[in-house]
Amino acid sequence: MGWLKRAVRAVKENDPAARSTAEALLTYPGVHALFWHRFSHFLYRHQLFLLAKIHAQFWRFITGIEIHPGATIAPGVFIDHGMGVVIGQTAEIEEDVVLFHGVTLGGTGKDTGKRHPTVKKGAMIHAHAQILGPVTIGERAKIGASAVVLTDIPDDATAVGIPAKIVRIKGEKLEVAYDSNL
Repeated sequence: MGWLKRAVRAVKENDPAARSTAEALLTYPGVHALFWHRFSHFLYRHQLFLLAKIHAQFWRFITGIEIHPGATIAPGVFIDHGMGVVIGQTAEIEEDVVLFHGVTLGGTGKDTGKRHPTVKKGAMIHAHAQILGPVTIGERAKIGASAVVLTDIPDDATAVGIPAKIVRIKGEKLEVAYDSNL
């Protein structure tokens, strides 16, 4: 089961407190939520929508992490602590993404079709950040704690604030924060 090995590896690579494979498997709610999301997503893809939602809600109650069964999540994603994480129906998360507690990948209520964010490979989204709407978070991008992102963030950028503004690109500090809304 390659997916489970990737999940354990993600825990060990991203959490210095993780000491063993057994600890990662038994005590990390992010691992549990992502594992059971695979089953909910399977049911959803096979048009067993009610069963998929019931299953997802049960694991939301157990883990504190709400993942819509329609969300697409690649292997190697790490949800640290996890309580309060919400991932919407049309969200897409690529490999090696790190999400901290309280992160929302949600919609704005104004869009139809693709309504939730796409998070590209290697991005890191810090605690309580809100990524709203059909926006894209670029590869290796970093979103600061409590930021509210309403527009696309390019690869290798760091965005902070409400609304989020880009303050670094490829590690270089910008003289003036770049507002991607302009």
